[in-house]
Amino acid sequence: MKNKGGAAGDKPGFEDGEGSVVAEKLRKEFDGLVAVDDLDLSIRRGTLYGMIGPNGSGKTTTIKIMVGRLKPTGGRARVLGEDVPIVERVADIGYMPQEMAIYTELTVSENLQLFGELYSMKPGPRAEREEELLSMVDLRERRHSLVSQLSGGMKHRVSLACSMIHDPEVLFLDEPTVGVDPELRVGFWQHFTDLKARGKTVIITTHYMDEAVRCDVVGMMRQGRLIAEGKPKELMERTSTSNLEDAFMEFSWRDAA
Repeated sequence: MKNKGGAAGDKPGFEDGEGSVVAEKLRKEFDGLVAVDDLDLSIRRGTLYGMIGPNGSGKTTTIKIMVGRLKPTGGRARVLGEDVPIVERVADIGYMPQEMAIYTELTVSENLQLFGELYSMKPGPRAEREEELLSMVDLRERRHSLVSQLSGGMKHRVSLACSMIHDPEVLFLDEPTVGVDPELRVGFWQHFTDLKARGKTVIITTHYMDEAVRCDVVGMMRQGRLIAEGKPKELMERTSTSNLEDAFMEFSWRDAA
């Protein structure tokens, strides 16, 4: 199904060049339950893209397909000019899942070192990157702590740092700021904005509307479909609302109708 809400500006086609994230008629079913329903999506390089919607709307499933963790039932997906699952440029992809994907028996620093080695990073650049990321997630003083000894929020921050250690071209972050205090969240979003300025493509799922409004483009999902897409301000103008939460409710009502 095509996007009912329409897109902001001209959108590239399926064969768009380097750096794009594209889905065409993407579909995923689980035992007859449709999780992603013929989704069309096209994200330009250097875009900070926010995916919002309730639990079960298809956000996480879409991202898992894009990074090769799930095989679609139908349709096509393309990242960095290559059909997923990506083989040739897998090191250019970063992914932070909702569930913890780090090693609790290792220290914070050892996790970062391990993930860096998995992406064939040389010791010097990896150490410099580790320092940068530990500062970003405010864990420099806990670098030698076992992950098992950290709070849930801290573990989440380690996972975020590990997903970014290799400085990927495209970064998929599934609820990256859950359990993070407001002040640190502001710092995270400044970093995401800096990545965009460097030409990186960042796709983020979030339940925080004050975060979504910081994105260049927001895609609103409901029941596996993209019901609206555009710049946050445009989405609010099109629904005569003053915030994204009310805009989402209006688009959901229109979709249901």
